[in-house]
Order: sequence, then C-alpha cells, then structure tokens
Amino acid sequence: MATSIHPSESSPPRRRSLAALASALVPGLGQTYVGRRDIGRKLFIIDAVIAGFVLFSLIFLRSDVIKVWVSSGALALLMVMNLAILAYRWLAAADAYYSVPDSGDPKWLTGVGIAAVAVALVVPHLLFGYLIVVQASLIDTVFSSSEPAVVVASSDAAASGDPSADPPGGAGVITSTTIPAQTTTTTEATLWDGLERLNIVLFGADAGEGRSGLRTDTTIVLSIDPSTGNTAMFSVPRDLSNAPLPEGMGIWDCDCFPDLITHLYDGALQNPEAFPGPNTAPINALKGALGEMFGIPIHYYALVTLEGFVDVVDALGGVTMEIPKTIFDDTYPHEDGSIESIEIKEGIRHLNGHEALAYARIRRHSDDFNRMNRQRCVLEAVLEQSSPAEILFRFGAIAEAMKRSLKTDIPQERLADFIDLLPVISTDRIATLRITRTEYKTGSAPGRTYYDIDRIREDAQFLMADPEAAQAELGLDDLDSTCGVTES
Repeated sequence: MATSIHPSESSPPRRRSLAALASALVPGLGQTYVGRRDIGRKLFIIDAVIAGFVLFSLIFLRSDVIKVWVSSGALALLMVMNLAILAYRWLAAADAYYSVPDSGDPKWLTGVGIAAVAVALVVPHLLFGYLIVVQASLIDTVFSSSEPAVVVASSDAAASGDPSADPPGGAGVITSTTIPAQTTTTTEATLWDGLERLNIVLFGADAGEGRSGLRTDTTIVLSIDPSTGNTAMFSVPRDLSNAPLPEGMGIWDCDCFPDLITHLYDGALQNPEAFPGPNTAPINALKGALGEMFGIPIHYYALVTLEGFVDVVDALGGVTMEIPKTIFDDTYPHEDGSIESIEIKEGIRHLNGHEALAYARIRRHSDDFNRMNRQRCVLEAVLEQSSPAEILFRFGAIAEAMKRSLKTDIPQERLADFIDLLPVISTDRIATLRITRTEYKTGSAPGRTYYDIDRIREDAQFLMADPEAAQAELGLDDLDSTCGVTES
C-alpha cells in the first residue's frame, strides 16, 4: 500500500517573508513559490493584462498618456488606479505570506522580511503618487481655469487670425473673442478647431530692485500654423519706442506708448483704467500693443521672471551650449540687484541657471540683435536637452520653480491641445523675423529706437502667409541656422 507524503516532508521549508516579497514584486510569484500554482497562474494573467495595457499605452498611445498628465480630472483617476494596483499587490503579498505555516524564524529575520515587503509595496506607489500630487498642484497653481478672451484690433484679419487678409492699419476698437470651442463633427477635427494661427507671446521679466512692477526685457511672439507646424518667431527689441496701441487703450495722443516697450508693463500698472480687457492692465496693454504691431490676435501669454528662469535651468541640471565668441560684462546686473563681473568663454560650455541667463541678457560689447539671438538659442537648448527621464527625476524641483515664477493665461482645458501640437513643430520649421534689422529703424533718441511699424507688420504678415517665399525675399533664417553664429 502506497504511503502519502506531506509536502512539508518532501520539500525544503518555505519562508513567509520570501513568499510575500516575491508576490509584492510580481503578484503570483509567491504563490508559485509555495506550490499554489493554479492561483499563481491566475495572478500572472492579471499581471500580463496590466503590463500589456501599460506598454501598449506608452508605445502606441504616447500622446494620450501625456494628455492624462496635463488634466486634473485624469490625474485624479490615475491616483485611484495607483491605489487600486497597490491594493492588488498588497492582497497578493498577504495571501502568499499566510499560505506558508509559521516556520519559527527569528523575530529579527521576520522583521527584516516584512520591512522589505513594505518597501517593495509602498515606495513605488508613494513616488508615483507624489508625482501626481505635484503635477496637479502645478496645473492648478499656474494655469487658468477658464478660456481668456482675446483683445484684438477691429480688423477681420486680426479677428480671424488670417495672415492673408489685409493687416490692420492704424487704430481699431477693442473687441473680445475666444478661441472656438471644441465641437463634434462627422470629419476628423483639425488641431485647435481649425484656428488658422495660434499666437502666443513669451515674456522674460525682470522685477528689479526697488521697483513695484516688471520690465519685460525679453519679448518673443510665436505664431503657429497648427496644420503644418510652420512657426514665425518675432523677437521684439526692448528699446522699441512708440509701440502702437489699439483704440480704447492708453492715455497718449500718439495712440501709442511713447516710452520703451520694456516699460509698458509699469506704464499700464500706473494707469490701469486705460487698459481694459480680460487680463490685468499690464497684460492687456502688452497683448494689445503686440497684436497691433504684427496684425494678429494674441491668444495667450506666458511670463517667467529672471529668478524663475535661473531656478528652472538649475532644476534641470544646467544646459550645454556652444558659445561662438566670449562675451564679457564687468557691470552685469545680478538677479538680486547687485552688480558683478561675468564672463562666458568661447567653446562648448555647461552653464548653470545664472550663467545661462547672463549669456541671454548681456548687452555690453554687443548689439540687441545678437542678444535676442542668444535668447532664442538658450531657449532652444533648454528645450532640446530636457529629456523625459531627466524631467521625471527632477520633477519636484522643476514644478516648484515654475509655480514660483511662471504666470500664464493658458487654460487647463487647452493643455491637451498643446500636446497635439508637439509632433508637428520642430526647430527647423521656425523662421525668425529680426525686428532690429537696420531697414526697420526710422530714428533714435537717447535710450530709444523708433521703428517702421507698418513695414514690420507687412513683413510679419508675409512670413506667416508664405514662410519659404518670405525667408528667401527678406533674407531670413530659421532658428537652427541662427544658433552658433559668431557675433560680429
């Protein structure tokens, strides 16, 4: 007669903590380890479904995954999923643990095993939950909860964003429009609901020592064709004077701002009633002036302070650039208001935030065109060198820097639409119009330069309507070809 043998008599002893750790890492592995193979196989099937869904999403739905990361509602759902998977792993680990009889291991060994299980279970989900919380806080802090109105001149060209129409001449009236709402149609919707051009202005602002407002030392207007990715970049010199204002704005007889455009923010801050619109008076003034200058509606703005730029670059670990020519300034204004001597030497250099800002700002022994060119190149280098892995690793510091220094009226509901733009935009499709070109200048006074606004508007409209023809006729460069050019 055959004698039955108990598993404990034919197999080496199993340890509870090892079984639990195995299933904490891969649910089902601990069950297989203790001999419960049927349960192990079922858990492996669940594991495969979860892993397959994640891999499929990352490979084939990458754009949709990024959109989840910029939606507060989707982030909340992601947190629920994170907790659900944690609970699943915990149940699998607990089941494996209690599947093994108490082997009488020393208490210290059991404690070490339980601690290892707890770390394996909690740490990944805690870190992922932290990223979700930080991202949700960033979205809620920085981005608007509603679509802003757009202040434009009363021109069909400006109101529609159509660069092929006649640009607005002279002053118009203040009108408010909004970007079309998303609608469901029988055909595939185009990016940005068919909007012909999306226009955004980027400001680099210096709060300055002892000043109540800001100086917009860096002003860059981006006009993007969402269907092609063709982008026109207009860098506005800080010393541009007599910037045109739409009708209904300002208090000056010239229908313009008679001071430097870099002082317009403060000018509007001191006369808020003269700059009506959906945003604060300074932003209304800057959007109105730039829209009038280029003949386009300015849909959104983003403003970062100098200190904030330094913090963001430092949070990214710095930026590596090719410096074509050594630049030097022995009276450079530090972000804290002090004066220092700074030198950025020629060659391949890894710059920290302060050095990258100085490279973009220094004006001594250089003209404003070269300075604006450096600003564009620093921005390009930061964007190109910010890998997803690096951003993820430094995400907390980057988010905190952005929360402290970034202001924008881009609404949360439009962040997903910006994700759709990423695949169609590249630096070799960004053409730049140099406002500082000699042919645009009409005169100067101490500390001021006057420009032919009508000609600037005409060339800007030409560049938006036909980038290739405009680049050839006007002698313009794309962004890639302007970086690394030696200053004269």
